[in-house]
Order: sequence, then C-alpha cells, then structure tokens
Amino acid sequence: MSETSTGSDGGTAGSAGAAPRPACQNCGAPLLGEHCYACGQPVKGLVRHFTSIMGDFLDSVLNIDARVFRTLWPLFSKPGYLSLEYFEGHRIRFVSPVRLFVFLSIVTFFVAQFTLDFEGGNVQLNGGDEGIRNAKTVQQVEARRKEALGELTRARRDAGDTPGVGIGLDAAATAIGAQADRRIAEIREARGEKPGDPAIGVQVDDDEISFNGRPWDPVTNPIAIGWLPAFANHKLNELAGKFRDNIHRGERDPNLIKDAALSTVPSTLFVLLPVFALMLKFAYAFKRRLYMEHLIVALHSHAFLCLALLAMFLTMAVQDAVAPHLHGLFKAVETGLWIWMPVYLLLMQKRVYGQGWTLTLLKYFALGMCYAVLLSLGAAFTMLASLVWM
Repeated sequence: MSETSTGSDGGTAGSAGAAPRPACQNCGAPLLGEHCYACGQPVKGLVRHFTSIMGDFLDSVLNIDARVFRTLWPLFSKPGYLSLEYFEGHRIRFVSPVRLFVFLSIVTFFVAQFTLDFEGGNVQLNGGDEGIRNAKTVQQVEARRKEALGELTRARRDAGDTPGVGIGLDAAATAIGAQADRRIAEIREARGEKPGDPAIGVQVDDDEISFNGRPWDPVTNPIAIGWLPAFANHKLNELAGKFRDNIHRGERDPNLIKDAALSTVPSTLFVLLPVFALMLKFAYAFKRRLYMEHLIVALHSHAFLCLALLAMFLTMAVQDAVAPHLHGLFKAVETGLWIWMPVYLLLMQKRVYGQGWTLTLLKYFALGMCYAVLLSLGAAFTMLASLVWM
C-alpha cells in the first residue's frame, strides 16, 4: 500500500509524484481557484509585472477584451438584442451595461472635442448687437432684429448638420430677441408709456449681468438675497464674476465653451439615466417589470446613442483628414446615422416590451417629448455650468 504525505503547504503528494496543490499565502488553505475559499484573498497581488496589472485594469474597469467586439456590433445593429439577452441570463459574453455606457460616453465626447471646431463661427455668445443697442425707434429695433436673425439663419444653413452648432445659434437668436424686447421697452418708457414692472432678480443682459434691474457689480451692486446666509451670497457673486469673465473668453475663442460643455455631457447623461428609467417604469407599469430592467434598457439605449454619435464624429474626422473630395458620400453616411438613431430606439422599445405598434408609437412619442424637455434643461444647465467652471 502506497503511503501518502501531507506537505506543509496543505497539498497532498502521492506515490505517483503528483505536484502539491498551492496554498493561500494568507491562511495556508489549499487553493482551488483565483480566490481562497477560506479567507477570500485573491491569488494575484500587485507584486508582478506592470503589463499584467494594466491588462487586469482594462479588463475589470473598461472590459477591454474580446467581449467588446461581441458587444458593439449588436449594440449598433440589433435594437433591443443586448437587453433581451441580459434578461435571459446571457451576461458573461457581453460587456456589462454600466461599463458599456460609461466607456462609450467618455470616448464619444472626448473625440468630439477634437472633431468639432467652432473657430471662425463668429457667434456672439452674449447676444450683443450694436444696431439694436443704438436704435432710436421701435421700427429700427424691429428692422435690426430681422436682419440679425436672418444672419443666424444663413449661418445655420452654412453649418448644415454639424452637431453642436445649432445650440449656439439658438442661444444667440434667443439673446437677440430678448435684447430687442428690452430696447423696445426702454424706448417706450422714454416716450412716457408705462412699462411693466421690472423683474426682480438676476438677469443676463446683452453685455453684462444685472441684479434688480441694474448692472451687477461686486462692490456697488452685488447679488444680495435676503434669505441666504452671507457666505452663500458671497459665493453667488464669485460665480457671477467667473460667468462674466468666461463669456468674454468664449467670445474670443468659442472652442473654450465647446470643450467645457462637451466635458460635462457624460455626467449630465448619467444623471438623466435613472429619470428616463423611471419614465419607462410608469409607461409600462402593467408589464410588471422591475425598475432595474428599465434601467438596463436605458443604459443600452444611451450607449447606442453614444456609439452612433462616435461613428458620426469619426466620419467627419476621416472626411476632413483624408477624403474631402468624397463630401457627398460622407454626408450620406451622416444622414443615415441621424435617421437610424430614432428608428433604432423605436424598434428597441417595440422588441423589448412587446406591445402593439399603436401603443408603442404613442408611448414612444410621449416619452420622446418628455425626455426632450429634460435634455433641453440638462443642456441649459450644462452650458451654464461650463460658463461658470471652465
């Protein structure tokens, strides 16, 4: 009968000369996998080759491995496929929804900062217009407003479908309209016509910030809200000064505004994600799905939008860099991507929730309009935050 002996490391060596099983360096228990079943310590530590650590980082944080190639194509071309696979328990073969969205949103808007260029756009971020400011009659104001809005319309036509330009032009049109209305009110007041009561609060005029109807100044006319403590009012005045300075910086270099706004978009989308999932929960309350299921759908739909925008930005970059003569072809690709985005989201909603086309279309448009309002508010807040913190 052969004898067996137990080594000090907990492994068992037989007469056949089998290698002893490695033991946990912490508690000495035999190792059966990547972690010790007794104390939970992982086999791999930090004392190893740096390349191995970087590989683990990319795998655990970003899931940069073979799963990426199994995930991106169905994410782009098969609406609802990844969500349905996740619900059926087929999760290990694909990148997790959270990591997928975080990775794509960061990469997409990082690439956008290098692709989009607002230099030479000549867009007045503060909406200032000398013609409106110096007009003496209501007719002159209206004429200059019409002329300025016409210039913005031509700029929009020249810009085409370039993402991001429309936001700046819309902001400029709104500012010009507000400036014209203020100038008309001033002219009528000078004539003795009774204007409406002036708004009390903080306003952004054509070339300055106003508080209680007078130009803001940190010393002579600071923001002072009575129910706020002194430190809060001091902070508001500090932010107002940064806002004013950054507006002038942005006029000199619009790309500063663009980069600051794009850098905050991923965090804005991440905040809106659970809200969109809650909207899906209410819209499909009778489906009796868990909230987390709707959140998975929201993550995959937002990840798709980021991927489609990334494809669009890369198309624009390739066209500008190597193939400017193929403008028509690349324009067709960009148009196709714009069309595919709403069609994809509709098909995804239909396949995941499985309702008829009538209900699906009604809920799709209702959700779309509500979420568009949220996105507009988020974009406005993002722009304001970028003007303050850039």
